[in-house]
Amino acid sequence: MGMSVREQTPVTAARARARAPALELTILMPCLNEAETVATCVGKAMGFLKRSGVKGEVLIADNGSTDGSQALAEAAGARVVGVLDRGYGAALMGGIEAARGRFVIIGDADDSYDFENLDSMLERLRSGAQLVMGNRFKGGIAKGAMPFLHRYLGNPVLSFLGRLFFKIRIGDFHCGLRGFSRQAMLALGLKSPGMEFASEMVVKAALNGLDIAETPTTLRPDGRTRAPHLKTWRDGWRHLRFLLLHSPKFLFIYPGLVLVTLGAAGVALLWRGEVRLTPDLALDIHSLIASCFAVLIGVQLLMFGALARRYAMFEGILPPPRQLQPFLLGLTLEAILRVALVVLIGGVAGAVWSFGRWASIGFGPIEFYGVLRVLAPSLTAIAVAVQLAASGFLASVFTIRR
Repeated sequence: MGMSVREQTPVTAARARARAPALELTILMPCLNEAETVATCVGKAMGFLKRSGVKGEVLIADNGSTDGSQALAEAAGARVVGVLDRGYGAALMGGIEAARGRFVIIGDADDSYDFENLDSMLERLRSGAQLVMGNRFKGGIAKGAMPFLHRYLGNPVLSFLGRLFFKIRIGDFHCGLRGFSRQAMLALGLKSPGMEFASEMVVKAALNGLDIAETPTTLRPDGRTRAPHLKTWRDGWRHLRFLLLHSPKFLFIYPGLVLVTLGAAGVALLWRGEVRLTPDLALDIHSLIASCFAVLIGVQLLMFGALARRYAMFEGILPPPRQLQPFLLGLTLEAILRVALVVLIGGVAGAVWSFGRWASIGFGPIEFYGVLRVLAPSLTAIAVAVQLAASGFLASVFTIRR
């Protein structure tokens, strides 16, 4: 039986990293008012350790339960540590730091995961995998175990985005039953206190080159009578936000490239005159102006993407990209200002020509289909030059501390 919560002292990350693991496995469960199910989960996990002969422990990371969950968990054989910072991620981080096992397997204390059959996950950890994800879609989801929106919309969409953004070849991105090397996980410096911790673990493991595997697992309806802590739309958005913020390519760069390419093609086609698609349909000055707007927005997105990726690289949020690193390091204020100056000169030249053409007709009505074809791209170039210069100074502000 573990020591009581009152006897716990805070475990710092430095002490946790320095302490050599005394056990092979820690089965870790976050807990917040799980009196109905926590003893059952602990009993099943203890049963696995006894049956398999694994030298391990069951650890409850309690997040401030007020229903007696701590005493029930201890009575069932678990060690309990109190985690003051609230949130799913905060509880797990506190538990990982306090764990005594070389490997850690985490799962919710709501009796929805199968703690009696962890052999496959542990075997993959022993074989060298540093993160092993459970896959509920391969192992089996019992009727009523997963809400309809989670099963057919939220989880598939977020898992697809995770695979697309970060090239992670796993089928169930948000399975709560997963195992990992404690030392490797601590080295990632995970920080998310909420439900998005589940995404952060997988994303940072992939970005830092950890060996990731998956194994089938089952999911059944939990044993609680109260509503779950997970909030569908709030926590779904937090997961999506995390994925987007850690992928500047898909958030900024790729959309920006598409807009700049389409906009530049439109300007190139239309600045000399209309393009007739059919006898009754033509692209003309209005399409030219729309193309100019596409270029403006696209350039802004590209600069946001470059600045975000550069900042994330310098701050250690994301590892340096192999292909883009020379480009990002070359984004100095002076280099950006030189490009902005060239673009500005071209834009001013076009604007001066347009003004001269207007003056030649005595400042009368502007030739809608003549002057405007040059004036619109010229003003766009001037705006792009201002965008580039402003972005260059913003990049310099980001590096003042350095």
